[in-house]
Amino acid sequence: MENYLIEVAHLVLRYFHVIAGIAWIGASFYFAWLDNSLETPPKEKADKGISGDLWAIHGGGFYEVAKYKNGPEHMPTTLHWFKWEAYTTWITGTLLFSLLYYVGADVNLLDGSKSELTKLAAIGTSFGSIAVGYVVYRALCNSALVKNGFLFAAISVVLLGLWAWGFDQLFADKAVYIHIGALIGTCMAGNVYHIIMPGQRYLVKEVEAGRIPDPSVGLKAKLCSIHNNYATLPIIFIMLSNHFSHTYTHQYGWLVLIALIVIGMWIRHYFNLKHRHINKPSVLISGIAAFFVLMLAIAPWESFAPRVAATNEGGADVVQISDAQAWNIVEKHCTECHSATPTSAMFASAPLGFTLDSIEAVETQHEKIYSRAVLNKDMPLANLTNMTEEERETLGVWIENYRIKKAAKQ
Repeated sequence: MENYLIEVAHLVLRYFHVIAGIAWIGASFYFAWLDNSLETPPKEKADKGISGDLWAIHGGGFYEVAKYKNGPEHMPTTLHWFKWEAYTTWITGTLLFSLLYYVGADVNLLDGSKSELTKLAAIGTSFGSIAVGYVVYRALCNSALVKNGFLFAAISVVLLGLWAWGFDQLFADKAVYIHIGALIGTCMAGNVYHIIMPGQRYLVKEVEAGRIPDPSVGLKAKLCSIHNNYATLPIIFIMLSNHFSHTYTHQYGWLVLIALIVIGMWIRHYFNLKHRHINKPSVLISGIAAFFVLMLAIAPWESFAPRVAATNEGGADVVQISDAQAWNIVEKHCTECHSATPTSAMFASAPLGFTLDSIEAVETQHEKIYSRAVLNKDMPLANLTNMTEEERETLGVWIENYRIKKAAKQ
């Protein structure tokens, strides 16, 4: 029952985290587009203090949007604020992160092959590293570097790389990307809480008092919104990254993450330029090309070598592994969780419905088993069953032999 309740909590937190994230990122996309798409207003609007306006059509209706340079002559009775999307995303994300990587530290956070941190020490290091990272980011935002967008971004990426490398030395591969996501998400939510919302409250207060607001306050808030906007595509990838073990289990997985963050920011830059009527397809094309180059660079080319060699030799020199040997390895390390009736205390049912209750099921799912247990080595989960390298190699040879037999029959 305890594991079931944890799964329910996981479901609820992840569901609301995703919904809130969609709302927050959607608002970021919309207001970035809105701000970059405003056009010079006609004289009658400019005389009212409007600095930009636009017309749009959506859902069967026309919309007129106007942005004031300082503020309206009279504060409207109803003023819509955008903050709870960010707060809810961060709160649910923090609770979800704590459930998976602190409550579930033994499975998702610790990696005995990397460090000998105790559970308490790992949790303390995790929390402290994210907190220190946020303090460093705030210090950068308060420095003169923030005035140079390119230099600020470059230094931020280098620091993220340093943090990612550090996490990679201490924590399980699966946890590295999520920790960087938690750090970026904390910086984004911090921008809303510490800069954007106080700036907006200041604007309202000044307008209500009949004073002209200091434009530097609004510009600082806008700059933080821009930071958040450029972080959206990287943070979306990180939210999905646990589904793509070939990235985080790579020998240089931390560097792969930094490359993907840069690519995401670059692609986002294309859309921000386009909203300002600056169309540079080369930015988008180069970003997409960089992504595929990266995927080729981290491809497991060595995994194709045994199959080619074995085929060239006609299978004559291939070590023969029996079905019984392969099944013994799977039964020892996989069926505890991946069974119609799991014996693991962590799962009431097989994760993702992936069951391996017979050698026939292993044959059917051999490609997935090869990818996760032999190639990426992120299964068994946290290697709780202590699967050895020799066992992984043996299972890999059996799968290679099965591939050859299957190809010969076709």
